[in-house]
Amino acid sequence: MSSLLGIVSLAIFDVFWWAKGKHCGRGGGSQTKLIIRLNSSCFVTFLRFDPTPGKEGVKMTAAPYNYSYIFKYIIIGDMGVGKSCLLHQFTEKKFMADCPHTIGVEFGTRIMEVHGQKVKLQIWDTAGQERFRAVTRSYYRGAAGALMVYDITRRSTYNHLSSWLTDARNLTNPNTVIILIGNKGDLEAQRDVTYEEAKQFADENGLLFLEASAKTGENVEEAFLEAAKRIYQNIQDGSLDLNAAESGVQHKPSAPQGGRLNADSQPPKDGCSC
Repeated sequence: MSSLLGIVSLAIFDVFWWAKGKHCGRGGGSQTKLIIRLNSSCFVTFLRFDPTPGKEGVKMTAAPYNYSYIFKYIIIGDMGVGKSCLLHQFTEKKFMADCPHTIGVEFGTRIMEVHGQKVKLQIWDTAGQERFRAVTRSYYRGAAGALMVYDITRRSTYNHLSSWLTDARNLTNPNTVIILIGNKGDLEAQRDVTYEEAKQFADENGLLFLEASAKTGENVEEAFLEAAKRIYQNIQDGSLDLNAAESGVQHKPSAPQGGRLNADSQPPKDGCSC
C-alpha cells in the first residue's frame, strides 16, 4: 500500500471529489464535482465542473483566486508533536483536541498577505511515523518552505531533529526555507528542552526558530508568516528562480473572475508545469 501511495504521489493525476453544495457556496442538497489536479511539483489546481440541466455540453469554471503567488509548505517531525494541530490552528483558528495521528499526508491552504502581496500557502502535513517515511519523503520535492516541529516536553522528539533535517536538506531544493518550531509552549511546567539549546541548534544549522502553541495559538501565525517572508525575500533578491520546477513557488497573475471555459478547452496554465 505504501509503495502504491508513493507512486501516486509522484504521478500526474486527477482525484474526483463529490461534495455537498455547501462546500461550493450553494444551498440545498445539490452536488458539485470538484477536480483536484496534482502536478509533478505537488501543486494543486482546483476546477469546478458545473453541469447545467437542459443545456448542451458541460461548462467548466476555473476556481477564482485573488493571490499573486502560491508557496508550497511541508510540515515534518515526529509523531505526536502537534503538526496537524498547528496546521488546523493556522487554517481554522481552532485547536483540535484529541487530534488523530496523520496517515500518510493531509492538506490545508490559506491566503495571507506578505509584504503587500497576497500569497496562497499550500501546506502538506506529513505523518511522523517511520512506516510512512517512504511515502512522505516524496512530498518534500518542490517545497518552498518546511516547518520542522518538535515537542518541548519530549526530548526524544528534539533528539530526532538531525534526522528530519537531513531528509529536508537532501530532498528539497537548496533555497528551501526551513523553520524550527518548538510546539506545546503552553506546557511550560513540563518542559524538557530549553529554549536556549533549541535556538543554538537552529543557529548552527541556519534555521529560523520559534516556540509556539497550537493550543493557545501563540506564534502559530508568526511561524508560517516568517517562512513566507523569507521565501518572498528570496524571490525579490533573485536567489529563487520561479522558472525552476523545484522552486516550490508559482506566480499567479491576476485573472478575471467568473470566466467560463468550454469543457473541451484547456484551463489556464499560469506557468504551471502540469
